[in-house]
Amino acid sequence: MKHHIDILLTSLAPLVWGSTYYVTTEFLPAGYPITMAAARALPAGLLLLLLARRLPAGVWWGRVFLLGALNFTLFWSLLFVAAYRLPGGIAATVGAVQPLIVVFLAAVAFNTAIRMQAVLAALAGLIGVGLLVLAGTVVLDPIGLVAGLGGALAMGAGTVLTRKWQPPVQLLTFTAWQLTAGGVLLLPLAVLVEPPLPALSVTNLMGMAYLSLIGAAMTYILWFRGIARIDSSAVSALGFLSPVSAVLIGWVALNQSLTFWQIIGAVIVVFAVALAQLKPLFQNQKHWSKA
Repeated sequence: MKHHIDILLTSLAPLVWGSTYYVTTEFLPAGYPITMAAARALPAGLLLLLLARRLPAGVWWGRVFLLGALNFTLFWSLLFVAAYRLPGGIAATVGAVQPLIVVFLAAVAFNTAIRMQAVLAALAGLIGVGLLVLAGTVVLDPIGLVAGLGGALAMGAGTVLTRKWQPPVQLLTFTAWQLTAGGVLLLPLAVLVEPPLPALSVTNLMGMAYLSLIGAAMTYILWFRGIARIDSSAVSALGFLSPVSAVLIGWVALNQSLTFWQIIGAVIVVFAVALAQLKPLFQNQKHWSKA
């Protein structure tokens, strides 16, 4: 029962992240992906850091900044680029390669065998999101696609290292460290490569507040909690729920098309997520050895 609660709470994070694409295109000023990423990470991190009232020590400074760079600086910068250049549902689905990346990175990081079941779940998820993408009729922007794939690789590595490096502090503190480090790295990057923000409207401020407080502070506490308690490949597979959420939001809020094959794709994604959460289907099944 406790394991099911862990899965349920962790799954809330990618479901909320699916709304990022809608909020980005409908609420935020266009053309400021890195600035918006910094505005999402740093306020959330500083707020949690104020509550935690504890800083890293020793080796954790370097580890926290590496994790912040992977989970937020790189991931969110590329995520916003993808969100600006691709339709919401498609931008969300491009990152669906992440669970497959995590399967192999986790095997290397933890010196464990690669379970066939985890690979099958990741491949099924890719097929499902492929149906979500290919069923659309829009032109796919190459830069947006590359950004989405790069973001998936960064977060995949960050997911594995976050599980491998567990500091002796509370979850809120560890989340605060990573968000703050990611925001600190994003801020000078935004100043260097993007023009100053124009005057922000109430709509812009509402979108930024939602992404920072709900889409960052709350969801990453749940996500890092899940990483610490659930197998890396299983928790990463929950990320498949993000594109499903994004497609459904686009259908409801933006009147985007939802075809039969996209519905089939969503069903396959749900199956893949469920398969990844199950214990080995056969207790004596052989594991794939690492390459």
